[in-house]
Formats: sequence, C-alpha cells, structure tokens
Amino acid sequence: MHNKKLTIAPAWVFRTNTDELFEPVLFRLLDSVRETGKLTSAASAAGISYRHAWNLLNRGSEIFGLPLVEMHKGRGSQLSALGEKLLWADQRVKARLGPQIDSMASELNDQIQQLLAGSQPMLRLHASHGYAVALLAEFSDQVSINLQYRNPAEALAALNRDECDLASFHIPTCPVLARQVLAHYHPHLSTDNHRVIRFVTRREGLMMRKGAHDHIRTLRDLSASQLRFISRDRHSGTRLLFNLLLRQQGLAEDNINRTAQQEFTHSAVAAFVASGMADAGFGVQTAADQFDLRFTDLAREHYLFLFRKDRVHPQALTRLLALMGSAAFQERIHRVPGYAPDTPGTITTLEELIAGDV
Repeated sequence: MHNKKLTIAPAWVFRTNTDELFEPVLFRLLDSVRETGKLTSAASAAGISYRHAWNLLNRGSEIFGLPLVEMHKGRGSQLSALGEKLLWADQRVKARLGPQIDSMASELNDQIQQLLAGSQPMLRLHASHGYAVALLAEFSDQVSINLQYRNPAEALAALNRDECDLASFHIPTCPVLARQVLAHYHPHLSTDNHRVIRFVTRREGLMMRKGAHDHIRTLRDLSASQLRFISRDRHSGTRLLFNLLLRQQGLAEDNINRTAQQEFTHSAVAAFVASGMADAGFGVQTAADQFDLRFTDLAREHYLFLFRKDRVHPQALTRLLALMGSAAFQERIHRVPGYAPDTPGTITTLEELIAGDV
C-alpha cells in the first residue's frame, strides 16, 4: 500500500491597497521570539538568517503601521501587543480550521490512493473532532480510512443513509447521563442493526489559564463568578454534555456568561481561552494541555464507533479491529493526555456498554 500522505496547511497573506506580505515563516519567527526573548535565537529556531528576520519584522511594521517586536538594548526582544495578537490569531485559525482541512486532505489522499493501488477496501468514517481518532491516519499502512469530521447527529444520519461505514459517538461513563444522551439522539438510533466498536475513554472539563481564577472548580463556581465562557457550537456532543452537567447541578444554560462567539473544536476553545479572549471553556484535557491551561476534570466519556452490521465491508472492518487491538496502537493512545484505551476493537451494543458502567 502506498503510505505517503499529503497534508494541507493554511497560509496568511496580508494585503493593503498598495502592498502585500506573504511570509509563512513570520509566525514561526514570532513564536520563537516569544519563547527565546532574543531575535538571534529566534531567527535560528525559525531556520532563517538574522538579516532575514530583521528585514521581515521591518516589512511587517511597514504593512501594519505598528511594530511586531519590541527590542531593548540589554533586555532582549519581546512581542509587541500587535505581535501577540497576530500569533494568537494564527493559533486560533489553525485550531478552528484544522478538522476541515484534515477532512479535505483525507479526501485527496484517498483519491490518490485509489489511483495508485486500485480498488482497495476502504472504510468511510464520519467522526466528531477528537485527538484519538486522528491517530488512525498514522497507521494508514494497516487500514485505509476516509476520515471526515462531523458532529454526532450528522455522522449518525450519514450512517443511516449509507453515506459512511462508521460513525463516531460519545456518551458519558455515567449511566444516567448516558441515557439522556441516547434520548437526545434517539431518532438516529432507532434501528437495532447498529453495533458498537469500543475505542477510548476521554476526560472533559473546565479549561482556564494557569494562575487565574484558581477558586473555580465546579460549574456552580463558574456560574457564580460570571466569568466569560467560550462555548462549543450548539450541535456538538460536547455542548450537549456540558448542558446536561449544568442541569445535573440545577443550573440553566443562561446561568453561564457565554461569549457571543462559538467554536467548533476543542483546540479552538482552548486557544480562545489561552489568548485571553475568554476566561473559561469546556473541552477535553488534551486541548488544555496543548495550550498550557489548567484543567478541572468534570466528566468522562466513551468515544465509540457505530456501524450497521449488514453494510460494513468485512475485510476492512477486520483490519480496523486488528489495528485497534494492537499493542502499538494502544501504546500510542496512552501518549495522548486525557485519553485511555477502552478495550478498543471490542464489538458490543450501546445497552450492554451502559449496563457495564453501572
């Protein structure tokens, strides 16, 4: 099997009425200035000469009309307010668009794979954004998967329309909450033809900047504080879980001081909080660690794959189950903060899974 994979990355072009700046290395340079505090070290870390770095920063200052970096003799260099805002904007764009870009790359790679290898059995997976499911791409030499990121309702609807072979689904390990989630998605789960492949468990909780608002530990604390809270989009499974946790504590959605902005990924929520545009968010531990945020564990979930037993390609499914059950793949899961193998590759039903959590 051809195992070379193409990736797609966004790039910034800054334009005025009379000028343009397109230098992908700019953000690597700004990040390195923040990390090292020295332009010479930052240029080296970004893989460019000191002269190129100096010229690039001057060029940026001309375009924006403000400096990107402040340099003080004997005190090194630090990002200006504009430099910080640009760097955080880049982080948020990558976090927000990452799943869509990954989906596009998956489609392109699958088309190339089919041209190179002929009719290879392939599994079409529609999945909620998550860090463990993204690991499947690292093992493309063992199983061929077309991964498209969708919210749970979209993924389940696609499964029932035979537009995908697998749909991800996540339910709390708390049986009471799990049944409330099942009730919410009941229209998509009414067939007894669904089977479940166990995959991972993951932790979800509050994310806040370290050293700020350390007294906030519960949803009641968050509600009383009226801190600015960045939400996931209304159709996400994480938003549903958060609302169920609020209800469990006797709180309503409008008890939380939500920002007008909604984000579509865990990493985008974390980036929003880390940049100071919100004080708190809710998502998986991995995203909090990615942006060096404090994480308070509030819930655990089973992250699963559903399939219809009468439609999935048996050879492709066998390969997937073998991969998920392998020691190498499970070891890779262990290296993702907040995730743990959940007897991956085991086939069961939703009812049997929930009954086992009691």
